[in-house]
Amino acid sequence: MNASPRDAEPPIAEANAGVLRRFPFDDTRDQENERRGFIATVEESAIRAADGRVVWDLNAYGFLAEDCPPTANPSLWRQSRLVTGHGLFEVTPGIYQVRGFDLSNMTVVEGERGILVIDPLVSTETAAAALALYRRHRGDRPVTGVLYTHSHVDHFGGVKGVIGVEDVAGGVPVIAPEGFMEHAVSENVYAGTAMSRRAAYMYGAALSKGPRGQISSGLGATNSTGTVTLIPPTLSITHTGQSETVDGIRMVFQMTPGTEAPAELNIHFPGHAALCTAENATHNLHNLLTLRGAQVRDPHDWAHYLTEAVQLFGDATDVVFASHHWPVWGREDALTFLSEQRDLYVYLHDQTLRLLNQGRTGPEIAEELRLPPALERAWHTHGYYGSVSHNTKAVYQRYMGWFDGNPARLWAHPPTEAATRYVDFMGGADTVLSRARASYAEGDFRWVVEVVGHVLFADPDHAGARALQADALEQLGYGSENGTWRNFFLTGALELRHGTVGTPASAVSEDMLAALTLDQLFDSLAIRVDGPRSWDADITVRWRFPDGREPSTLRLRNGVLTHVRGLGPAVGEPDVEITLDEASLRGILLGQAVLPDLVAAGRAQVSGDPARLAELIGHLTDPDPDFAIVTP
Repeated sequence: MNASPRDAEPPIAEANAGVLRRFPFDDTRDQENERRGFIATVEESAIRAADGRVVWDLNAYGFLAEDCPPTANPSLWRQSRLVTGHGLFEVTPGIYQVRGFDLSNMTVVEGERGILVIDPLVSTETAAAALALYRRHRGDRPVTGVLYTHSHVDHFGGVKGVIGVEDVAGGVPVIAPEGFMEHAVSENVYAGTAMSRRAAYMYGAALSKGPRGQISSGLGATNSTGTVTLIPPTLSITHTGQSETVDGIRMVFQMTPGTEAPAELNIHFPGHAALCTAENATHNLHNLLTLRGAQVRDPHDWAHYLTEAVQLFGDATDVVFASHHWPVWGREDALTFLSEQRDLYVYLHDQTLRLLNQGRTGPEIAEELRLPPALERAWHTHGYYGSVSHNTKAVYQRYMGWFDGNPARLWAHPPTEAATRYVDFMGGADTVLSRARASYAEGDFRWVVEVVGHVLFADPDHAGARALQADALEQLGYGSENGTWRNFFLTGALELRHGTVGTPASAVSEDMLAALTLDQLFDSLAIRVDGPRSWDADITVRWRFPDGREPSTLRLRNGVLTHVRGLGPAVGEPDVEITLDEASLRGILLGQAVLPDLVAAGRAQVSGDPARLAELIGHLTDPDPDFAIVTP
């Protein structure tokens, strides 16, 4: 197999050249706005962890200064140039952003004594570097407040790079929307292994950066790989119109739950005539369902909240900025931007529903639906991160689920079994590959990856199939305007050629696990139970606490691990009862401590058969962060 990236085939090169003719690349307003307010950046490009490893390289995307090659979509190349610019920027007097130091932006609002930090990036290392850059040019002001706009890790993970728990104990508020902790923790833990593995594809972390590799995610460059932390909020925003003042900075909040995140808010700064739209209005079509996996977002509510933002703050806003990309200045331009972003989401919602009510299925709608010309001409509506294709399928999924109503697809074979039958019907693997190579030569790469995918699931070690599939995926990547699609295609090609890249980065950290409530921690164990292997098990473990709080009981029965607080008929009599403090219990449940050691140290007392706890734990499985994606 040719293990190196190939050139763009003529159909892809021609299609990419056509993009240059189709869109107004001579419109340079975004480039001017992206540079507007630039103050400075750092000389040392590498941001390192304590052990010396590089967690972020500011100059990794220097190749984007060159002309777009045939191996990249010119529209994505343009966007990638914009999102990889880095430095400290003035948004408006008193509000600054550090951009290009991570996937997201860190915003700094100057107060009477210090600064409010909004969305402190993914990692402590990048957040600390961003804060240092700000202080170098604006003075060594203390952090007097932190605000998380929403519950995704790129908006809180670097918090301990700007403040410590001692600062919070000393009165520094940490502000977040209601429900922040529940969603920040559950999303990253319950399905965290699968999401992190798929995120390796979505952000292309294992790809080399360059014209034939990763050029951005469209939303930002990519995510940093440093230390993820979390400090729980001390002040929750619960309703639209709530006003808070921190260090003389007055903020009026708009709750936007269920939009880009389950817990999210917009912030208006009356003293600055500035509106922060978090991640609800950025310079791209966002995801209604991320390719890494998540709950489907509601575009109808998303559009409603953007209309509400215009109604609430439009007459008092001269600049709109967000937690990604660059600001929009001027009241007229800002309102146009917000209105077009609103129209984008409501159009996808309404037209998908119109077509599904005419009997179209998700894939059919995705092929048919096109944006209105006025929206398509606006650069900020392009599908660099979300896409019309996968967003319309998400809307269909939200309303109709996975089944399209055709009984022929109600009980389809799983991929490997179906693939074996398809390949046999088509005359065997060699015949399929012969025909697929002809399709490749004709430039029908989309069909090649579909049909050769069957060969790979029937025979994952077939060298010819792996090589052809990698080549075809690569061509699809070269032609993609969407950054995450490009990364998915190219990472698939990489794994077929070189083997799995595993999970290069994960949001599950010590702080994240420590933030789990006991109920969430018990739930995280329940989803690890090997159901079939534990059908005949019946084990009850009761936990008691020396501080007098109500006990908790775990019972494994019928392959189901349930937990109940308190006593009563739902719990029954335990096989073993263990008294210990919460920290020791957490240690046992997280695999950081074992009961015999705790008993020997006098930190736990046991009544009953302690072997029953070990038996229960023995029914748990470990998630696989290296599971196959492009092969069975």
